Amino acid sequence: MVKTVCFGEIMLRLSPPGFERLFQSPVLNATFGGGEANVAVSLAQFGCDSAYVTCLPANPIGDAALRALRAEGVNVEHIVRGGSRLGIYFAETGASQRPSTVIYDRAHSAISELQPGSIPWHDVFDGAQWFHWTGITPALSKSAAECTREAVESARRAGARVSVDLNFRSKLWSSRDAQSTMRPLVGGADLLIANEEDLQAVLGVEVADTDVTTGSLAVDAYREAAERVARQYGVARVAVTLRESLSASDNAWSAVLFTAATGAFHHSQRYVVRLVDRIGGGDSFAAGLIFALLGGRDDETSLRFAVAASALKQTIPGDFNHVSVAEVERLVAGDASGRVQR
Repeated sequence: MVKTVCFGEIMLRLSPPGFERLFQSPVLNATFGGGEANVAVSLAQFGCDSAYVTCLPANPIGDAALRALRAEGVNVEHIVRGGSRLGIYFAETGASQRPSTVIYDRAHSAISELQPGSIPWHDVFDGAQWFHWTGITPALSKSAAECTREAVESARRAGARVSVDLNFRSKLWSSRDAQSTMRPLVGGADLLIANEEDLQAVLGVEVADTDVTTGSLAVDAYREAAERVARQYGVARVAVTLRESLSASDNAWSAVLFTAATGAFHHSQRYVVRLVDRIGGGDSFAAGLIFALLGGRDDETSLRFAVAASALKQTIPGDFNHVSVAEVERLVAGDASGRVQR
């Protein structure tokens, strides 16, 4: 069984029922999620030995997060217990012309207080073939950034391939801070994942003639941007997700993948998705791409699998993607009818 490792913050997610506004009624649904945890869950669903590393407070909320991960089949043996609290985020689902909104309450979260040297990375990466992290973790604190650096260096020493999703969060840090911290960390990545905003904010790479709010996507400009990232940072593969926000209820979804070794550039199939929950869409794309590449699929096939997996996720409430390899492959094969499977 292929072993993968993900490192980052899992949070308590609080959301009003359906399409209600926050506190429209005195009810909030409590689940868990977070970029790297979402990837770990997807990889577990796909049959990987998916290990997740984080820091959880030693209290009933931390216990519940641990149970949620275990229930999804995630390996949690290297999760550290300690710190002040579990971060929280409030997610309100938008509809039509009303956008979805997210409010963070994550200051002084357990992982932001995690100190370098706290995690036995040598043991974590024993037998691991892939390590995934995102730009969210180093944005949490200087100590979290240092822990991320430790993890990346340890993964490389262990011979694991490394992927990074830039995942720029303007509510956590400025573009200037993101660039100074992230640029040294992404160098030499086996796979870099981003959208056009991430490329600009984190790496200073613009995608010309593109406006996702109007659906104007210049595919050639994405190729130029991906080639520049690969050349400048020594990245083996660059994947860029293309989200066209038709409304808060309907998005078009596709992606591109550039491979430095061959110069090949692939543009995936395009889905128009009636959104149930768009949160975690990028994470499920990352997991699909990691899984397919680890399984020896070629780049084009891997990209198609990842886009289908992420399209399906956006029809499922919550952060986690509860789909099987067979379901993804059925969509890749062309069955997008949504007919009842009997």
